[in-house]
Amino acid sequence: MDFINHQLFIKDINVHIDPILPKKTAIITHGHADHARFGHDHVIATRQTIDIMKIRYGDKCAKKFTPLRYGQKYSIKNFDFTLYPAGHILGSAQVLIEKNNHRLVITGDYKVGKDETCKNFKLVKCDTLITEATFGLPIFQHPDPKDEIQKLIRSVKINKNNCHIVGAYALGKAQRVMNLLRQQKYNETIYIHGSLEKLCQYYSKEKINIGKFEKVSSKDKNFYEGKIIIAPPSALKDRWSRRFPNPIICMASGWMTVKQRAKQQGIELPLVISDHSDWNELLDTIKKSKAKNILITHGQEDALVYYCKKQNLVSKPLSIQGRSDEEIE
Repeated sequence: MDFINHQLFIKDINVHIDPILPKKTAIITHGHADHARFGHDHVIATRQTIDIMKIRYGDKCAKKFTPLRYGQKYSIKNFDFTLYPAGHILGSAQVLIEKNNHRLVITGDYKVGKDETCKNFKLVKCDTLITEATFGLPIFQHPDPKDEIQKLIRSVKINKNNCHIVGAYALGKAQRVMNLLRQQKYNETIYIHGSLEKLCQYYSKEKINIGKFEKVSSKDKNFYEGKIIIAPPSALKDRWSRRFPNPIICMASGWMTVKQRAKQQGIELPLVISDHSDWNELLDTIKKSKAKNILITHGQEDALVYYCKKQNLVSKPLSIQGRSDEEIE
């Protein structure tokens, strides 16, 4: 572990993982803004993460790109890097770093449940595991997302004179909600905020089933009665949302487990749909990884550190500057 520091920087070869400032060489785990930044000289990531970075930041957001397939080994001097599916969003990856027979895995953000919008999580055995802990408290036990999406479908059927506005992060969560609706045979056009359009088009191009969608326009407000509209959480309290008839405000997030938080945010229909692992899934991943050294980053670190120490594992928090728990996820 001494070859990488608490900011996920490998000094020997000048390589950073998910750096928050522009660097010479950056390995990027996925396209969310707190992990993928503009201005690196060289970005190493999956093809889909690179595509997403270009959509969000422009084709010249880095000087050079190296796309890696899952399972493809990439060497820099005496370090070997391999990306494995993280199951978080389209293109998301864990990073396996090997040096002198030591295997270190950086999970990035991950979930272990099934998801048709991305490659599902692959467990990688290792000596050292650096895991996220966004939902690292026993209170977080995510329900079946199909049951949650059925709540939305039932509400749409009952409240025919209302529209339903679903707050969902523009990258990953929005497309997953759309895909879950399609899995549950909801075949109506889904209306989206303009900020989602390019990403939804990309998901469709990548053959992710999100069905027919259309950007919200200046149609008569009564047109949207009985419709489902998906928007970034920031739009729920914006002028944009006031154009709709009697909207029922929904939110798709793992944080909707906390009823008080949903109430404070004015959410009428909370949907517990998360792109992160819950408490039991975090524990299961730690156990199955066979790692003896556990480092825990962004999220509820203390509870997970305590659990690991009770299991006689070497564990400590790894507070990475610039990371957020992204409540919007």
